[in-house]
Amino acid sequence: MFRVNREMITSGDNYLKISSLRYLPRWMVLLMDVSILFISLSISYYILSNITTLPSVLPVVAMYAIVIGITVTFMLIFNTYSGIIRHSSFVDLQKIFWSLFLAIVVILGGKYAILLTTKIKIFYTPLILLYFVISFTLLLVFRITVKQSFLFLKKLKKSQEKKRLLVLGISNHSVAIAGAILDNDNLPYEMNGFLTKRNDSKYARLLGKRIITREMVLKKTKEQLAIDGVLLLRELLDKDELDEWVTLLLEKDIEIFQAPIVEEFSNNRIEANIRNLQIEDLLERTPIKIQNGEIMKRHFEKAILVTGGAGSIGSEIVRQVAQFKPSLIVVLDQAETPLYEIEIELREKFPDVNFKFILADISNNLRLEPIFEKYNFSMVYHAAAYKHVPMIEHNPHEAVLVNVLGSKNLALLASKYKVSRFVMISTDKAVNPTNVMGASKRVAELFVQSLQDIEGNTTKFITTRFGNVLGSNGSVIPHFKRQIQNGGPVTITHPDIVRYFMTIPEACELVLQAGSMGQGGEIYMFDMGKPIKILDLAQKMIKLSGLEIDKDIKITFTGLRHGEKLYEELLTDGSKTLPTPNEKIMVSKDPTMEFNEINTLIKKVIKAALRRDKIEVVIFMKKIVPEFKSNNSIFEKLDK
Repeated sequence: MFRVNREMITSGDNYLKISSLRYLPRWMVLLMDVSILFISLSISYYILSNITTLPSVLPVVAMYAIVIGITVTFMLIFNTYSGIIRHSSFVDLQKIFWSLFLAIVVILGGKYAILLTTKIKIFYTPLILLYFVISFTLLLVFRITVKQSFLFLKKLKKSQEKKRLLVLGISNHSVAIAGAILDNDNLPYEMNGFLTKRNDSKYARLLGKRIITREMVLKKTKEQLAIDGVLLLRELLDKDELDEWVTLLLEKDIEIFQAPIVEEFSNNRIEANIRNLQIEDLLERTPIKIQNGEIMKRHFEKAILVTGGAGSIGSEIVRQVAQFKPSLIVVLDQAETPLYEIEIELREKFPDVNFKFILADISNNLRLEPIFEKYNFSMVYHAAAYKHVPMIEHNPHEAVLVNVLGSKNLALLASKYKVSRFVMISTDKAVNPTNVMGASKRVAELFVQSLQDIEGNTTKFITTRFGNVLGSNGSVIPHFKRQIQNGGPVTITHPDIVRYFMTIPEACELVLQAGSMGQGGEIYMFDMGKPIKILDLAQKMIKLSGLEIDKDIKITFTGLRHGEKLYEELLTDGSKTLPTPNEKIMVSKDPTMEFNEINTLIKKVIKAALRRDKIEVVIFMKKIVPEFKSNNSIFEKLDK
């Protein structure tokens, strides 16, 4: 009932904007004060006239004019009308008291002076004293009323803007977070109760708030439940429980918020810790169990090179490697601004780590060799690559220069300068590629593997394959977020398209683990779990943003892009997998090529790339990677 009345008061044309006023004009305050003085004198006159006969030396109008005039004069002297009433303080009350007191002193002083000289009694003393008491009381009540009215309307307005939340669960942690919200009135949240699966709690109350069961949520709408959202504590839920609750709440268009357990933050930071549940939170999987001892041995007091170090994967590799106290980390990238930004971040976060930030293009071997010669690297993490499928499909020669030639340069230098381990970051798009980007990465894989057995090589060459990485530069989730923030539409290439996903930390943990366990020549792949339908992903993201599909944000289908396929694969047709000590990591036994064969073919494709001959580039790539069949591309004709 209160909710309805509150909305009637504060919505539409009836919205009370009084609480938004900065202050009442001074003339208005003075006018109200004069009105109160008039009312006070009238009340005093009425009371005493019913008790006794008042002397009538002066006409009533003259008496009113003199008494109120003298009082107003002292109010002007003390500026009683100049303060902001809703912020009235003890000082303001003192001003009112002294203006009234001195006015009464002057009035009674004048009365007795006239009485002594003329023997005429112009004022009735009890009337003036009663006027003093009543006027002071009413002026005080007026200011208190205005102040409390502003506070009430402000609170009402603020309450109207607050999100009405249920806290999921009735554990000690849930009660603690609910109590923290109740104790902080400045939060934009209103604690409305608790939500639980347990049916034995529906008649109980916690912290004076109701307990709502899952069955009640199933049967009622969020309007009937009088809530806007549910706050959950991620640490208390396993993935299945989280998915179950999220599915139910999104079906009911109920917003979902999350917070850490209450011990992890203080009350003055509670608002910063409560946020909307993100799609990344739903896609997070069980972390990889990495062998920190082995990884520490590979990095402690060693010189490390990370190419593409300003990118999303490369920069996370740097962050993780920095924890193992290497003697040096060289961060190499050709993107100037991102490299500068990551330098600022890393120097601040790891002040004790020795960093070198190098702006360079990996296709320029003359630029790379002095770096290898100078720093004596123990490990190289090669994350630099062009990766955007449609862009590379239109520029296949650039893919060859960076993904193929750049990888070749780095791998040969790693072997020449006796780098202990070379870890290349590849992609699941290299498996049975349907686009130039995937094919270029497969060519690079074949070349890197071929170096393992050449005469005199001591470097262990290791490749890791990823699916799509959540939140990486240019990936689908940041793209969808921008579209949702801009009001839509959210664009999807095909309603049936599916992809594998992992988090950036997961991907980089895999890189470090693979780099430590590899014996050379392996392609490591990750247990990616189940593929995710992109349409389902977009729908959940819209709902998690508190918006309605089609009403607030539309979803449109644009058609498959050049080189794009519906389903990604993790293994080539002729490959087999072998287990490793880590159950999440497997070795893919893909077909390989001899160094001389792959090197000859790569030289030809690089020459074609330098001539900017797109067709010839793709023809040579299809010779190197026979399973490369173009899809939705101008290069499909080459497969016929």
